[in-house]
Amino acid sequence: SDCVNLGVLGFLPERPVLVVSGINHGSNLGDDVTYSGTVSAAMEGTLLGVPSIAVSLMEGGDFEAAGRLARQIAMRVLVHGLPAKTLLNVNVPAGVPKGIRLTRLGHRVYAGKIVEQADPRGRPHYWIGAGPPEWEALEGTDMGAVHEGWASVSPLHMDLTHHRALAQMADWEPALNATLRAKSPRVASARVKPARKRRR
Repeated sequence: SDCVNLGVLGFLPERPVLVVSGINHGSNLGDDVTYSGTVSAAMEGTLLGVPSIAVSLMEGGDFEAAGRLARQIAMRVLVHGLPAKTLLNVNVPAGVPKGIRLTRLGHRVYAGKIVEQADPRGRPHYWIGAGPPEWEALEGTDMGAVHEGWASVSPLHMDLTHHRALAQMADWEPALNATLRAKSPRVASARVKPARKRRR
C-alpha cells in the first residue's frame, strides 16, 4: 500500500487512472482479504480516489491466462468506472478459467492450533494452523466460484461500518453515557510533602 501511495502522490509523472495490484502468486479469498497485501494495495488506491483492482492466482495457475483475464476486467473498469469507495478483488483458479462469476466473500476455517518448532540455532518459531484451511465453498461466494473453475470478481466497499448494527445498538449510547456520568467512588489519596534539603 505504501508503494501505491508513493506512486499516486508523487513518484509517477502523471496521476494514474487505474491501480492493478498483483498478480499475486496465491489466492486471496474470503476472510483472507483482511490479511492481504495485494488487497490492501488496491484499498490504498481506492482511498486515494483511483479505481483499483486486486488480482490473485491460485497456486499452480497460469499467469498468462490470469493476465488476459485481468486485462479484460481492467479495460471494463476504465470504460465504466467503479462505484464510489469500491474496489474489485479478483481470484483466478488454476488452469484455464471457465469464465467470470461476480461473487461475495466466503469464509475460510483455519485449524485452531499453533505449531511450535525450532530453527537450526534452537530458537523457537511458530506456525498458525496445523494444516491448510478448509473452505466453505457456498454458492455465490468467491471460494465456491474458484473451486468450480471460475474466476471470482468480488466488489469490496471501503466503509466497514455495520449500519444495521448501528440501529440495533441505538440504546447503547444513552446507557453507556449514563454509566459514565454516574459518580464513581472517591479514592482517598495521601498528600506526600517533599523532603526538605538538609543544610551542610
